[in-house]
Amino acid sequence: MARRKKIYEGKAKILYEGPEPGTIVQYFKDDATAFNAQKKDVIEGKGVLNNRLSEFFMTGLANIGVPTHFIRRLNMREQLVRSCEIIPLEIIVRNTAAGSMSKRLGIEEGTQLPRPIVEYCLKNDELGDPLVSEEHIAAFGWASQQDMDDIVHLALRVNDFLSGVMLAVGIKLVDFKIEVGRVYEGDFQRLIVADEISPDSCRLWDIETGKHLDKDVFRRDLGSLTDAYTEVAQRLGVMPRSNGATKPTLIN
Repeated sequence: MARRKKIYEGKAKILYEGPEPGTIVQYFKDDATAFNAQKKDVIEGKGVLNNRLSEFFMTGLANIGVPTHFIRRLNMREQLVRSCEIIPLEIIVRNTAAGSMSKRLGIEEGTQLPRPIVEYCLKNDELGDPLVSEEHIAAFGWASQQDMDDIVHLALRVNDFLSGVMLAVGIKLVDFKIEVGRVYEGDFQRLIVADEISPDSCRLWDIETGKHLDKDVFRRDLGSLTDAYTEVAQRLGVMPRSNGATKPTLIN
């Protein structure tokens, strides 16, 4: 393959210019980070698993009419996505109290919330991705009121989809975060789900045991991150069971 121009490198992915105008190649790295990159490691196979799982979720969303930037998977670590203007927010949907919400509000981790709660963080690593309100978003022009209405609608549809998919395989969707991008079609813009959806961006607990199957395994030193992500992939049918093999092979 011809050498591509790097556009951006983040903590978990590298973006390259795509082969056609308006496209980007998204490469999934094996790097794992936590606590705003204060904790770092390289987890063999993590990027491959996240690529395949994000493909699975993005394809499922498209099938129910939720627009995403995903076009197709190129290989085990790369996917072709639509170029879009990323709104500088992380949109977090919480179904159960955990992580920073429990610390901020003094709510015991694992407490079921009365309804899904949508939160927003400003995408800024130097500031630690601070929590912001809709008032901040409007005042500083990060998104319009119509954008916010569309973002909440998108986020709750993603929540409904992911919750159902996970419940069917015995996993509780505690919370997740997404990014949203703008695409322009003539004089009109619309919002689409961008970035990735994977165990890196979700909290996933086994319904029966409460076992963590997400990046908290790395954050809290709870065992093998690869094993946790592999279990999610196997339950969803993205990866076949190993039947005694030491390393299962992902379905192509």
